[in-house]
Amino acid sequence: MHILVATDADYVLDEITAALSDPETSFTVCRNGRDVCDVVKRRPPDLAIVDLQIGSMGGMAVTMALRLDESSGLLPHVPVLMLLDRRADLHLAKRSAADGWVVKPLDALTLQHAVAAVLAPEPEPEPEPEVPPPPLPRRPPKRPRKKRSQPDRVHDCTYGV
Repeated sequence: MHILVATDADYVLDEITAALSDPETSFTVCRNGRDVCDVVKRRPPDLAIVDLQIGSMGGMAVTMALRLDESSGLLPHVPVLMLLDRRADLHLAKRSAADGWVVKPLDALTLQHAVAAVLAPEPEPEPEPEVPPPPLPRRPPKRPRKKRSQPDRVHDCTYGV
Protein backbone atom coordinates (compact mmCIF):
# COMPACT_ATOMS: atom_id res chain seq x y z
CA MET A 1 0.00 0.00 0.00
CA HIS A 2 1.21 3.50 -0.82
CA ILE A 3 0.20 6.36 1.50
CA LEU A 4 0.61 10.07 0.83
CA VAL A 5 1.04 12.06 4.06
CA ALA A 6 0.44 15.80 3.76
CA THR A 7 1.66 17.54 6.91
CA ASP A 8 4.33 19.97 7.97
CA ALA A 9 4.44 18.74 11.59
CA ASP A 10 7.18 16.19 12.32
CA TYR A 11 5.34 14.70 15.33
CA VAL A 12 2.28 13.95 13.15
CA LEU A 13 4.46 12.28 10.53
CA ASP A 14 6.20 10.21 13.22
CA GLU A 15 2.88 9.03 14.70
CA ILE A 16 1.49 8.08 11.28
CA THR A 17 4.54 6.15 10.15
CA ALA A 18 4.85 4.38 13.51
CA ALA A 19 1.19 3.31 13.45
CA LEU A 20 0.96 2.25 9.79
CA SER A 21 4.44 0.99 8.88
CA ASP A 22 4.82 -2.56 7.66
CA PRO A 23 6.92 -4.21 4.94
CA GLU A 24 4.24 -3.66 2.28
CA THR A 25 3.58 0.02 3.01
CA SER A 26 5.42 2.95 1.48
CA PHE A 27 5.01 6.63 2.28
CA THR A 28 5.36 9.84 0.32
CA VAL A 29 5.59 12.95 2.47
CA CYS A 30 4.35 16.28 1.19
CA ARG A 31 5.10 19.23 3.47
CA ASN A 32 3.45 21.84 1.26
CA GLY A 33 -0.27 21.58 0.57
CA ARG A 34 0.09 23.18 -2.86
CA ASP A 35 2.21 20.27 -4.06
CA VAL A 36 -0.27 17.49 -3.20
CA CYS A 37 -2.12 17.39 -6.56
CA ASP A 38 1.19 17.27 -8.48
CA VAL A 39 2.47 14.45 -6.29
CA VAL A 40 -0.80 12.52 -6.81
CA LYS A 41 -0.50 12.98 -10.60
CA ARG A 42 2.98 11.49 -10.58
CA ARG A 43 2.14 8.54 -8.35
CA PRO A 44 -1.49 8.07 -7.24
CA PRO A 45 -1.54 6.78 -3.65
CA ASP A 46 -3.93 4.23 -2.19
CA LEU A 47 -4.68 6.71 0.59
CA ALA A 48 -3.96 10.35 1.37
CA ILE A 49 -3.68 11.39 5.01
CA VAL A 50 -4.06 15.16 5.12
CA ASP A 51 -3.46 17.34 8.16
CA LEU A 52 -6.03 20.12 8.49
CA GLN A 53 -3.25 22.58 9.39
CA ILE A 54 -0.69 22.58 6.59
CA GLY A 55 1.30 25.78 6.21
CA SER A 56 0.55 27.16 2.77
CA MET A 57 -2.73 25.42 1.90
CA GLY A 58 -4.93 23.83 4.55
CA GLY A 59 -6.23 20.28 4.51
CA MET A 60 -9.72 21.37 3.50
CA ALA A 61 -8.39 23.21 0.44
CA VAL A 62 -6.14 20.27 -0.46
CA THR A 63 -9.04 17.82 -0.28
CA MET A 64 -11.30 20.09 -2.31
CA ALA A 65 -8.57 20.47 -4.95
CA LEU A 66 -8.23 16.67 -5.16
CA ARG A 67 -12.01 16.30 -5.57
CA LEU A 68 -12.13 19.04 -8.21
CA ASP A 69 -9.34 17.42 -10.25
CA GLU A 70 -11.07 14.06 -9.82
CA SER A 71 -14.38 15.42 -11.11
CA SER A 72 -12.69 16.87 -14.19
CA GLY A 73 -10.92 13.59 -14.93
CA LEU A 74 -7.40 14.81 -14.20
CA LEU A 75 -6.89 12.54 -11.18
CA PRO A 76 -8.26 9.19 -10.05
CA HIS A 77 -10.28 8.98 -6.83
CA VAL A 78 -7.95 9.07 -3.85
CA PRO A 79 -9.48 8.25 -0.45
CA VAL A 80 -8.69 11.05 2.01
CA LEU A 81 -8.34 10.69 5.77
CA MET A 82 -8.28 14.15 7.35
CA LEU A 83 -6.55 14.86 10.65
CA LEU A 84 -8.58 17.39 12.63
CA ASP A 85 -7.38 19.60 15.48
CA ARG A 86 -10.70 19.50 17.36
CA ARG A 87 -14.11 17.91 17.09
CA ALA A 88 -15.63 21.25 16.04
CA ASP A 89 -13.71 20.97 12.75
CA LEU A 90 -15.77 17.96 11.69
CA HIS A 91 -17.96 20.09 9.41
CA LEU A 92 -14.83 21.11 7.47
CA ALA A 93 -13.96 17.50 6.74
CA LYS A 94 -17.51 16.73 5.62
CA ARG A 95 -17.75 19.88 3.52
CA SER A 96 -14.52 19.08 1.68
CA ALA A 97 -15.69 15.51 0.91
CA ALA A 98 -13.04 13.74 2.98
CA ASP A 99 -13.69 10.00 3.22
CA GLY A 100 -12.81 9.87 6.92
CA TRP A 101 -11.33 11.86 9.76
CA VAL A 102 -9.54 11.49 13.07
CA VAL A 103 -9.33 14.13 15.80
CA LYS A 104 -5.81 14.71 17.17
CA PRO A 105 -4.00 13.70 19.34
CA LEU A 106 -3.45 10.52 17.35
CA ASP A 107 -3.04 7.05 18.72
CA ALA A 108 -1.99 4.01 16.70
CA LEU A 109 -5.15 1.94 17.20
CA THR A 110 -7.55 4.76 16.26
CA LEU A 111 -5.47 5.58 13.20
CA GLN A 112 -5.35 1.94 12.07
CA HIS A 113 -9.13 1.58 12.46
CA ALA A 114 -9.76 4.82 10.57
CA VAL A 115 -7.52 3.74 7.69
CA ALA A 116 -9.25 0.34 7.53
CA ALA A 117 -12.68 2.01 7.50
CA VAL A 118 -11.73 4.44 4.72
CA LEU A 119 -10.21 1.70 2.56
CA ALA A 120 -12.97 -0.85 3.18
CA PRO A 121 -15.11 -1.43 0.11
CA GLU A 122 -18.59 -0.05 0.42
CA PRO A 123 -21.17 -2.79 0.73
CA GLU A 124 -23.45 -3.04 -2.25
CA PRO A 125 -26.99 -2.07 -1.40
CA GLU A 126 -29.38 -4.97 -1.27
CA PRO A 127 -31.87 -4.92 -4.10
CA GLU A 128 -35.31 -3.90 -3.03
CA PRO A 129 -37.82 -6.73 -3.28
CA GLU A 130 -40.30 -6.23 -6.06
CA VAL A 131 -43.65 -5.42 -4.65
CA PRO A 132 -46.59 -5.68 -7.01
CA PRO A 133 -48.53 -2.46 -7.34
CA PRO A 134 -51.67 -2.28 -5.25
CA PRO A 135 -54.84 -3.21 -7.10
CA LEU A 136 -56.88 -0.40 -8.50
CA PRO A 137 -59.98 0.45 -6.52
CA ARG A 138 -63.10 -1.13 -7.94
CA ARG A 139 -66.04 0.99 -8.84
CA PRO A 140 -69.37 -0.12 -7.57
CA PRO A 141 -71.55 -1.52 -10.34
CA LYS A 142 -73.89 0.94 -11.99
CA ARG A 143 -77.48 0.60 -10.99
CA PRO A 144 -79.98 0.62 -13.78
CA ARG A 145 -81.92 3.85 -13.98
CA LYS A 146 -85.56 3.79 -13.28
CA LYS A 147 -87.60 4.72 -16.24
CA ARG A 148 -90.01 7.50 -15.66
CA SER A 149 -93.49 6.37 -16.09
CA GLN A 150 -95.44 7.95 -18.89
CA PRO A 151 -99.10 8.64 -18.36
CA ASP A 152 -101.42 6.32 -20.26
CA ARG A 153 -103.39 9.14 -21.71
CA VAL A 154 -102.61 12.62 -22.52
CA HIS A 155 -105.33 15.01 -21.54
CA ASP A 156 -105.72 18.06 -23.56
CA CYS A 157 -107.29 20.67 -21.52
CA THR A 158 -108.49 23.69 -23.32
CA TYR A 159 -110.34 26.31 -21.57
CA GLY A 160 -112.89 28.18 -23.43
CA VAL A 161 -113.74 31.71 -23.04
